[in-house]
Formats: sequence, C-alpha cells, structure tokens
Amino acid sequence: MKYWLYALLAFVITVPAQAQLTSTANFVRDNYQKTEYKIPMHDGTKLHTTVYAPKDASATAKYPFMMQRTCYSVAPYGPDTYPAQVGPSGTLMRDKFIFVYQDVRGRWASEGTWTNMTPTVTDQQPVVAAKGKKMVTKPTNTTLVDESSDTYDTIEWLLKNIPNNNGRVGQWGISYPGFYTIAGAVAAHPALKASSPQAPISDFFFDDFHHNGAFIQAYLFTYPVFGVQHPQPTTQAWYNNDFINTKSKDGFQWQLDLGPLKNVDKYYKDNFYWQETVNHPNYDEFWQKRSIIPHLKNINHAMMTVGGWFDAEDLPGPLNIYKTVEKNNPGTYNTLVMGPFGHGRWSHETGHTLHSNVYFGDSVATFYQRNIEAKFFTHFLKGAGDGKTGLPEAYLFNTGRNEWKTFDKWPAANAQPMQFFLASTGKLAQQAGNAYSEFVSDPMKPVPYTEDITTTQGFTPFNYMSEDQRFAGRRPDVLTFQTDALTDDLTLGGEIMAKLKVSTTGTDADWVVKLIDVYPPDEPNHPYMPNKNITLGNYQQMVRSEVMRGRFRNSFEKPEPFKPGEVTDVNFRLQDVLHTFKKGHRVMIQVQSTWFPLIDRNPQTYVDNIFKADEKDFQKATHRVYDSSVIEVQVLK
Repeated sequence: MKYWLYALLAFVITVPAQAQLTSTANFVRDNYQKTEYKIPMHDGTKLHTTVYAPKDASATAKYPFMMQRTCYSVAPYGPDTYPAQVGPSGTLMRDKFIFVYQDVRGRWASEGTWTNMTPTVTDQQPVVAAKGKKMVTKPTNTTLVDESSDTYDTIEWLLKNIPNNNGRVGQWGISYPGFYTIAGAVAAHPALKASSPQAPISDFFFDDFHHNGAFIQAYLFTYPVFGVQHPQPTTQAWYNNDFINTKSKDGFQWQLDLGPLKNVDKYYKDNFYWQETVNHPNYDEFWQKRSIIPHLKNINHAMMTVGGWFDAEDLPGPLNIYKTVEKNNPGTYNTLVMGPFGHGRWSHETGHTLHSNVYFGDSVATFYQRNIEAKFFTHFLKGAGDGKTGLPEAYLFNTGRNEWKTFDKWPAANAQPMQFFLASTGKLAQQAGNAYSEFVSDPMKPVPYTEDITTTQGFTPFNYMSEDQRFAGRRPDVLTFQTDALTDDLTLGGEIMAKLKVSTTGTDADWVVKLIDVYPPDEPNHPYMPNKNITLGNYQQMVRSEVMRGRFRNSFEKPEPFKPGEVTDVNFRLQDVLHTFKKGHRVMIQVQSTWFPLIDRNPQTYVDNIFKADEKDFQKATHRVYDSSVIEVQVLK
C-alpha cells in the first residue's frame, strides 16, 4: 500500500459522505442539488463549502441544516460529481436535510493558514441578553478567529443565502471533525440547535498524539497530513511526497532500528507539526491553549457525544467532553453514547460487528444510526426540540454481555467501589501486602503492543484495543495478576484508577496498566473469527489500558526524575468501562513499562527532552511494583 493511502483511510473513516452505499449510488444525485460556495469569514478568509439541498418542487418546503467541518477534504469536488452518501447515515439522508460540508481554513480548497487544534478564543467575547437567555455575540475584531467564529460566520451566511431552510442547524463530525463540532458548539450561533461530536479530539496531550504525556509513536507516519502547509487552495493532496517509505513490511523492526526519536528529523526536518511536538515535550502553554476542555461553558443547545469503547485514537475525548459539558452546563440537554466500536466504525454497517477477534452481535451500527442518532437530530431539528427525545442520559453498550444499557446518570449513581491489590503471588487481592513484584525493563528489547508486526507501519493502530494479550503476559518483563475463576458475573461500570506504589533503579520510567478479561479454557470460537489461528479458549481480551509517563506523576507541566530505589506513588486514570466479566472468566491486570511502538521508548535515564535523547541514555532498569498498589474500579449490581 502506498503511504498516501494512509491519509485516505483516515479520510474515509471520518467523512461518512464517502461511505460505501452501492445499492443507493444514485440517490444523492436524484434527490439533492449540489452547489459549491466560497463563504467569507469575518476576517475576509474564504472557506470552500459544499451544499447538498433537497430537490423539492414545493417552494414551501423547509429543511434544517446538517453541517460537517473537516480538515480531511469535502471531496468529491466539482458541481457535477456526487458522493454515494451525504449525512451521518442513510437514514438521515433519506429524511432530507440540507447537508453542508466545509474545508476548514488552511485545508484543501479553503483559504487561510492551517494550525492543529486551533486555540479557542471567541468564548471570551461579551454576552448579550436575548429573550431571557445568554447568547454570545458575533466577534467584531477581524483578527480574532477560531473554529467557533468560523462556525458562527458559516451559519450566519447559510441562513441568509440558502433558500428553504427552517432556521435550525445541526452539526456532527468524527475524529478531527469531532473536534470542529465541539469547538463550534462554543460561543454558538443561536440557530445551532444540536451538536454531536463523535470520537472528538479534546486535547492532543491526552488524545491521539500523546497519552498522559507519552508520545504515541505509532502515529509517526501521520505527520505529513498534519504538518505540511498547502501553498494555496487545492483539491489534490499536497503532502503525498512527504510520507516515509520504510521499504519494510516489519513495522516493529523498522521503528526499533530507527533508534532515538531525534533521528526522525531526517524525515521531518521541515514538518512544522513535528517540530512543534519535539520542542514542546511538556504540557506547556502551546498544548494547554489547544485543549477544548476549559472552554465548554455556556453551552445551551442539545449535545450528543459519541464514542467507541475500543477507539484506539480518541477514547478520552468523548468521555471528557461529555463529563465537562455535564458539569459546567447543568441545564443543557446532554447525552453520551458509547458503542462496541473502533474509531468511527459506527458510521457504516459491517453486518457482523467485530473488533479484532471479539464478536458483539449483528447490525449494531444500524441500531445506533436509526434508534439513537436519527432520533436525536430529527427531534431537535425537525421536531419539538424540547428535550423530550425518549433517549436516556447515557446509552452505553456492555461489551461483556453484548447489549445496550441505558443510564439516567454516568458514572452510574448505584456504582459501588471495589479494589484489586497487586499481590506478589500473582493474585488480585482484596487487601494490601508487604512484598513486591519486580522485572527488568530493557528499552532495547521493548514489549510489543500487538502480535501483528505489519500494523505498526499503518496510519494509526486499531486492533490492539481488544487484542489477545497472551503474547505479552508470557514475557518476563510483564507482571500478571488475576482472580480465580469467577463464581458469579461481575460488571464493572465507570472510571478506573490505577494507584501504583513503585520504585526503579533508573531515574525515569513509564507504567502501563491493562485490564483484561480471561476467557475459560473451553470457550468456543464464534462463527466469524477473522483469524483462524486464534482460539478463544484462555483468550486474554484487553478491555481497557493506559500508560503514564512517570516523569509527569506530579505535574504534566513540570516533570521530575525518580530517585533510584525510592518507593513512589504513580496515580493515573484509565478510561471508563462498561463490561461484564462472566461467570467462569477471570479478571486480570497486567503491568509493564514498554509498549512499543504504540508509545515511544522511555530512556529510563532522566533527560530534559526525550525527543532529543541520545542512544547512550537508553538503559536497563529494574522496576518494582509493591503489593500496596491498587486498581480501583466501580461495580454495578
């Protein structure tokens, strides 16, 4: 596969308008009129915008807008070329909306200068009273622009220039377009009635490119897409020649042979985003001002945040955005949806719903599209819009029982705390002990994050989020703790906290914690196994995992080394879970220090900037995990 196709993969996942709908290939052309516009923003920048308006002989027909803003292109370009689908799903496409797609500033056919995770500034504009509600005024400073103001300006133009609209606007987007959706919900235009950020990026120091400060090295090949400016508006990918050609099918070995991250400069010396990443190794102002989380205030229109429990790219984003909106905007309609999906996979139906080797049922995406997403947008854009959608506060898929569950609050009000202590006997204990487990971590022989060596050279990782962990648990540098076979079902629902007591002979270290569902030895294979060489007997399904870069244990802004041999607290949150460990299964926790090349290798010798570390800085170290280390979970009855 040529490397420019990796960009296309992300584009296909995040732009449902390109979904495969062969049975309705002519539906869009027969039922919608396509028109392209250059919409001026208040600073004069013109953004390329494509509008698909329903064909209707009646002049009295009124339709709401459904808008997506993207950095991944609104192709196909040209007034006579039509996509196979418009909108988030075939259901909403057939229900007739005015669908709007826009290239964000600095991307593809739009003017302007591109920046990653545009800092939000317009939510600090003054507010004016309007019919008893607070409504943010349109920015008047022509130099003050962000994704919020661009969304505002676009909506204002659409209302005035596109006929037969009903004055209501909804927006949606997956992944980076999910960020544009939530950014557009800030300081929103009063006509914006419903927003659905899906797999949204919330903060690049905790989503996508970093996890708790650890660099996601598996994203190394994505940098041409995000770090090369286009010289002028274009309909062709301008970054194709900047992809790294490894000339290898063994992604793991290529990444290992690459050596320290400073060697990446020979490929990305002129890539502005790579240079920004290298020069901002800590959570400084550069990253802080790109987080959308602090700006989620005064949101007064309906929100539906969507994510996948096995989203390898943006699992933190939807959970953090939903919780922040809920906390800061108590009177706002706000719902959370989490399905058994990888990144954006709810946008198209696969029939049998699998992630890696795990089967979750049939037509799960269709259920979501028809019974959740369509209901949300139809109610607020065509219906009463009063919040009485019939949807719950949280619509979540239990990935152990393979069923949707509804909650009137999330985390659930009836959740009970439970602790698993990491006993040196290899057990998950109910009480803390006085001993420790130890292992030697060698950054020159790191633990792989997947058995599939080829996946480490693709655009982004995918399968590892539910992959069998037996290959890791059998290594001496991975600690394994587990319960006995359960005598009753155990449902974990809510947040997970890792509170480790550790020491190291080095001065820096990463800590990876994985929650795993161990199947019984007689577990039968399901009929749709994608890998015929895998048996589900004793399968170790990863349910949740996270890494903590140890230098950031006390502050992401001010890293500090470990003192060799000193017992130290390393506390961090794993993302939420809703999973039933069935009777006969076991609960397992694995702890390790390398996870390559999902994350970059920690030298284990403290240096100011790991992106600039030398080969000599990478040293073996002995790590200890003390029996007083505990994993805190929430149990649902």
